[in-house]
Amino acid sequence: MQSYTIGQAARLLGVSPDTARRWADAGRVATHRDESGRRLIDGRDLAAFSVELAKGGGAEEDVSHTSVRNAFPGIVTAIKLGDVAAQVEIQAGPHRLVSLLTREAVEELGLEVGMEATARVKSTNVHIDRA
Repeated sequence: MQSYTIGQAARLLGVSPDTARRWADAGRVATHRDESGRRLIDGRDLAAFSVELAKGGGAEEDVSHTSVRNAFPGIVTAIKLGDVAAQVEIQAGPHRLVSLLTREAVEELGLEVGMEATARVKSTNVHIDRA
């Protein structure tokens, strides 16, 4: 399972590292320490927290969210696999993006809930890049 540092989590959530640190200190998201003492957040915990945060409307800071060249780095929050097709959801800060792609593409990319990925939007198509 992939884990994220406070700084990485902050970037994926669209907030400052100080805000992510305050949320961790307050127990809003669970952390653990690695062998060098850095605080880490498990990918699944971060995925669940990002969905909860987006539903609550929530960042503490008033930040303008924009897309540079239509790329939305975020965290995979859900994957629904069918026999041929798949649906992948990414939470990129306050933005929830959904992409329909082949099951084969999801398997080739090795996508899992909690991992970092980038949604790229062109017109009405959403493409997923593994980070």
